Amino acid sequence: MPIDAQPRPILPEAPARAPGVPLLVLEGAAIGYDSPLLEGVSLEIAPGDFLAVVGPNGGGKTTLLRTLLGVLPPLAGVRRQPAPVRTGYVPQRDHVDAYWPLTVADVALMGRYPALGLGRRPGGEDRAEVARALARVGIADLARRSFRTLSGGQRQRTLIARALAASPELLALDEPTNGMDPAAELSAMDILRDLHRQGGLAVVMVSHRLEAVANYARRLAFADKDKGLWRVGALEEMLTPEALSALYGRAVTVREEGGRRFVYPEGGGERA
Repeated sequence: MPIDAQPRPILPEAPARAPGVPLLVLEGAAIGYDSPLLEGVSLEIAPGDFLAVVGPNGGGKTTLLRTLLGVLPPLAGVRRQPAPVRTGYVPQRDHVDAYWPLTVADVALMGRYPALGLGRRPGGEDRAEVARALARVGIADLARRSFRTLSGGQRQRTLIARALAASPELLALDEPTNGMDPAAELSAMDILRDLHRQGGLAVVMVSHRLEAVANYARRLAFADKDKGLWRVGALEEMLTPEALSALYGRAVTVREEGGRRFVYPEGGGERA
């Protein structure tokens, strides 16, 4: 796994899924390593879902994502996967070796390897799928460029293309906009919105920035191990002063500006 240090839990092609059957389920799960970070976590991911898990850095979000994907077993409770799930995983850019001498197409082609099996080499269809994935994220013209010469936003698009090359049912992303400037962040989130709208792709992402996801996700979850906080619900249910105050530990208000939602602490002008 030369290009990053994170697991990419991409499974073989799944059979047709019965209506109403979730992709992944956690029931009363305790998540963590030697001791729980969060307890009582219940969560279902349905086909076509768009869930954003929000909370502070170190709050347990990545641990939750790894548990949901089956990379890390729950310490208590149950994880269920009713049927095989094709999953594309996008790691944090901090965990990617940007100096590996590979082209953008080479990196994206890694998304095809788990489905090839031992002893098989990528063929024409694999490379065609990579070309389609690069086109979907708007970087088809960069296919021959060296990965290490790209900007941060271009690298993130490449990693999303790598995940898409596996033809996933579920796209899982760990802090996909971390370290981006506002313009690159909006561009990355627009790509995820468009991918979600095309063909029922489920999206689960974690972020410490509520504003990066509040205008895109269908559902939000708040996770903070220090507060013992776990809560999940529909977007409108979670973007309330009561729910947000539990996350931020102070009174906040939600305002719409230019068609977008922003969160402000009460009594102060700066965004939360």
